[in-house]
Amino acid sequence: MAHSSILRILHVDPERGLGGGERQVLGLMRHLAAAGHHQAVACDPDGRLVGEAATLGVGTRALRVRNHADVLAGRRLARLLASEPYDIVHFHTARAHALVPFLRFRHQPCRVVTRRMDYPLRGAWYARWLYNRGVDAVVAISEGVRAVLVAGGVDPTRIEVIRSGVEIEDFAATDEKRASARDALGLDDTVAMIAVVAALEYRKGHDVLLEAVAGIADPTIRLCFAGEGSRMEELRKRALDLALADRVAFLGRIDDVRPILAAADVVAMPSRQEGLGVAVLEAMAAGRPVVASAVGGLPEAVGRDAGILVPPEDVLALRAALERVLGDRALGVRLAIAARKRVRAGFAMVGVAQAMLGVYDRVMAETHGHDTPAS
Repeated sequence: MAHSSILRILHVDPERGLGGGERQVLGLMRHLAAAGHHQAVACDPDGRLVGEAATLGVGTRALRVRNHADVLAGRRLARLLASEPYDIVHFHTARAHALVPFLRFRHQPCRVVTRRMDYPLRGAWYARWLYNRGVDAVVAISEGVRAVLVAGGVDPTRIEVIRSGVEIEDFAATDEKRASARDALGLDDTVAMIAVVAALEYRKGHDVLLEAVAGIADPTIRLCFAGEGSRMEELRKRALDLALADRVAFLGRIDDVRPILAAADVVAMPSRQEGLGVAVLEAMAAGRPVVASAVGGLPEAVGRDAGILVPPEDVLALRAALERVLGDRALGVRLAIAARKRVRAGFAMVGVAQAMLGVYDRVMAETHGHDTPAS
């Protein structure tokens, strides 16, 4: 990934966990580091990004952000930017972006924000200021997210769509990996396993999937929920009420989802809202058939032939799609082959890094009139 000049980049992501967004930040930093760019990440000192960044040789700067109006955090970030030379400061979350008003706007690094969620913008004029005036460029991870931003009053000329990516070969699932993963989960060859890799939150639609599977007569179907969240107990109770308690495994937080994907016969994402769906990209990279809701950026991820899309919250349509994939092995193979081809063509992490460098170069040229890095 050749580049004409070496950049100094500060990433800002104060989340304590390691969700899909944080994995995207790590993937971006990995490729930028390989290209020789100098980076640091401002993050929660007790968060998981600290250790993960260290494995990449990327330094961290302590930045604990309590809420969207954390004055102390804003002042801390302002002092950091005044004391260290950066060409780019890249805000990766809404709480990070909310710190922009605390920064000086003269003789400062160029400012880029990535928007990952497809929620409607809150805060009316203030949100518009944050996107239209507070930063130099806005990156949306899907056309669905871009549409939400435009509907919220963000200038469409300021938005560039750079879809999330995956390290494709990391997810290649061989027969040996599949056999080992299924053995570890206690699944024999007669079991059809549906995997969901997502936080246990309302927006992810686990409850819709439970309703759908409850109506499938095949007793060999098992569900594996990889993730943690506020809906854990509610979902456990719903599974019990639907007589599915012995067919659903709540696996909790899974740091390495590759064995779960390798073990799966189909990966479901019945989301009510979804910026793009990194978990679906990972499933596609693993060569697994996907059944997903047609919301947010999921149609962009899955396309026309790399999975089956259903309306959100449509239990009957979700059930029919699952039965179709699980009952037709040839269809599953066709979807898997198409999925690997699609993710390789349009969702490789190296492509994300190249596109992001293009944004960095553009805002530096527009803001400073040249592309000379900070000295």
